[in-house]
This record gives sequence, C-alpha cells and structure tokens, in this order.
Amino acid sequence: MKKAKMHKDEAETLDELTLHELCRFCDADEAWVVQLIQHGVVEPRQASGSEYSFSHISVLRAKKARRLERDLGVNMPGIALALDLLEERDHLRRMLGRFGLAS
Repeated sequence: MKKAKMHKDEAETLDELTLHELCRFCDADEAWVVQLIQHGVVEPRQASGSEYSFSHISVLRAKKARRLERDLGVNMPGIALALDLLEERDHLRRMLGRFGLAS
C-alpha cells in the first residue's frame, strides 16, 4: 500500500498535525519524532488526552530534519544545530533586507 504524502504547502495550510500525521508526513516512525522533541528540533503542543500536536512551524522543521538525515547523513544533534543556524541566517538576512543591505 502506498503511503499518502503531503506537500509543503499543504502543511502550511494546516493549523496543526497529530504525532501520527507528522510521522506520515515525514515518512518516519514515532521514535524518530520523539528524538526530534528530545533534541529541541520540534516543540509539541499537548492535544486532547496524551496525544501530541505540532504547529506548522514544527512540521516544516521536522521535514527539513528528515532531509538533512536522509540526504546528508546528519545525526540528531547535528540536525538541531544545523536548523538553528539556518534560522539564524534567515533572521540576519531579513534584518539586512530591512536596511537594503541584503544581496
């Protein structure tokens, strides 16, 4: 049976995904998502009962994390560091853009 896949734009339109939906979106198991949580890559919100839910920001971070792991073989601590550095770079570029200094 072929797994259903969501595209990036579909994830952005969703308010939040459950743990199961995030696993399906990233083609990963729950243990991998738990590692993301433990390393601070994503921050879950508590949904009804004991089920986690994830904002679209966390969904996009998880998808980037999966690509870093799959395409570059980056381990979980490296993924956390890389995503933080990429976000900092994007923030600095936005700041430079406000001053007309971005390239």
